[in-house]
Amino acid sequence: MPELRSGVRQSRLKSRKAEDLDVQDPAENLAVAAPTVAGKRGRGRGGRGGGRGRGRAGGRGRGVPVIDLDPDQPFEVLPGAGVGGGAVGGPQRIEEFADKAVKMDGASPDKIGGGEDDASPVPEKVQVGHSPQYKVERKLGKGGFGQVYVGRRVSGGTERTGPDAYEVALKFEHRNSKGCNYGPPYEWQVYSSLNGCYGIPWVHYKGRQGDYYVLVMDILGPSLWDVWNSLGQTMTPSMVACIAVEAISILEKLHAKGFVHGDVKPENFLLGQPGSPDEKKLFLIDLGLASRWKETSSGQHVDYDQRPDIFRGTIRYASVHAHLGRTGSRRDDLESLAYTLIFLLRGRLPWQGYQGENKSFLVCKKKMSISPDLMCCYCAPPFKLFLETVTNMKFDEEPNYPKLISLFDELIEPQHLRPIRIDGALKLDKNEEEEVMMKMNNRGRKFDWEAQQISGFQYIMLRGP
Repeated sequence: MPELRSGVRQSRLKSRKAEDLDVQDPAENLAVAAPTVAGKRGRGRGGRGGGRGRGRAGGRGRGVPVIDLDPDQPFEVLPGAGVGGGAVGGPQRIEEFADKAVKMDGASPDKIGGGEDDASPVPEKVQVGHSPQYKVERKLGKGGFGQVYVGRRVSGGTERTGPDAYEVALKFEHRNSKGCNYGPPYEWQVYSSLNGCYGIPWVHYKGRQGDYYVLVMDILGPSLWDVWNSLGQTMTPSMVACIAVEAISILEKLHAKGFVHGDVKPENFLLGQPGSPDEKKLFLIDLGLASRWKETSSGQHVDYDQRPDIFRGTIRYASVHAHLGRTGSRRDDLESLAYTLIFLLRGRLPWQGYQGENKSFLVCKKKMSISPDLMCCYCAPPFKLFLETVTNMKFDEEPNYPKLISLFDELIEPQHLRPIRIDGALKLDKNEEEEVMMKMNNRGRKFDWEAQQISGFQYIMLRGP
C-alpha cells in the first residue's frame, strides 16, 4: 500500500493578512466541477505519493463575497456529468435548546442533482412496509435528492420515538431522481446494514408509494449548525470537546460496520428531540454518500485508487484526499470531523470565501498549505493534536479511537455540566468492565488507564465520585 502522506503540514504563510482568518462568512453554496489538477498538490518531504507537505498558499480568490449564513452543500461530481440545481430551504420553525431559540430553517440542503421541483407532489398520507398510516405535515428540509417531512400518525401512537411514535420523519425520494436510477436509493442499503448502530437514527419502515421511495425514521432535534447559530455562532471548548468525544465514538461504531460516512459536517450531526430523554444525545444522519472501506466478502481493506475528476462531499469540510479524488477511507471522516470541530470553536475556517469555478481547487490548496499551528492558533491544544494526528494517517491505517478520545480528557466537565452526552466513550464491554474493576481493586483503586487503552472518562466512571 503506498504511503500517501508524510510529515506534518508545513506553511509558508509568514505574512498573512489578518482578515484571512477573520472575515465574514460568505456564501459557499456553489456547485463546481472537480478540478483535474492533481499534479499541483503540495509535495511531502518524505517521498512521493501526494503528501500534504509544502504547497504554495492559495490566495483568497477573486470572487466577490456574498454574505450568507447558509452552510456549504454536499454534492457528487462524476466524470462527464454536469452539476446543477440548487437547494431550497423549507419553512422556518423554532425549537428550544438550552433555553435558546434554535432556527430550523432547512438551511442545510442535501445534494445537488435530482431536479425534483418538477416532480409530482408528495402524497398527503403515507403507509409503507406494514407501517401505520401517517399524515404528511410540515416540511423539515429539502435537497437535490430527497425531501423530509413530519409525519403524524393518523390513529394510535403513544411514544415519542420508535415504531409506535405518534410523530416521525418521512424522507421522500422521487423514483426519477439521480439516486434511484436502478431501484431504491443506495442509502436504503446502508441503513439496512447500520440499523441499530450506535448514534445512527432508527429506520422503522421503508417502501415505495406512488412515485416516491419513503423512509420512516425517528424524528430528531436541531443540528449542531442550528445550535452553533443559536449560541451566537461560537461554542465553548468544553462543549466542542464533548462533541468531539461523542462524534469519534459514533464514527468508530460506523467504521466497525465497514462503512465511512463521506460527508461529516455540523449539519449532519443532530441532537435528540427537545424535552425528550435524548435531547443531549448526538446522532449522525444522511448516509447518501456513505461507502465501504472494507470488502464484505473478504473483510480486507478496499484498494486504493485516485480519480481526480471525481469529488464526493462538501467542499468546506471535505478531506484533502476527497478533493484529490482518492478512495475514501476512515481517515477522511476523521479529517472532516477535525474541520467541523475547528469551525464550531472558531466560527469559520481559513478557506471560507473562495468563489468561482476553481473554488474546490483553491480550497484544496489552502487545506494543504496551512499548518496545524496556524489553523489552531486560537484553539486549545487537544484540537491541534487531533488535527495533526488525523491528517497524517495512511490510507488503510486503523485509527486509534481510544487515544483520539483521550486527547480531550482535560476539557471535559463533570457529568451534570456536560451540554452533550458522551455515552459512547463511557461504554465498556461488560467483561472488560469487570476485568478493569478487578484490576482497580487489586491496586487499591490506583489504575493505569492509559496502559489499558481506555479513556479518562471511563476511568472516572469506574472510579466513582
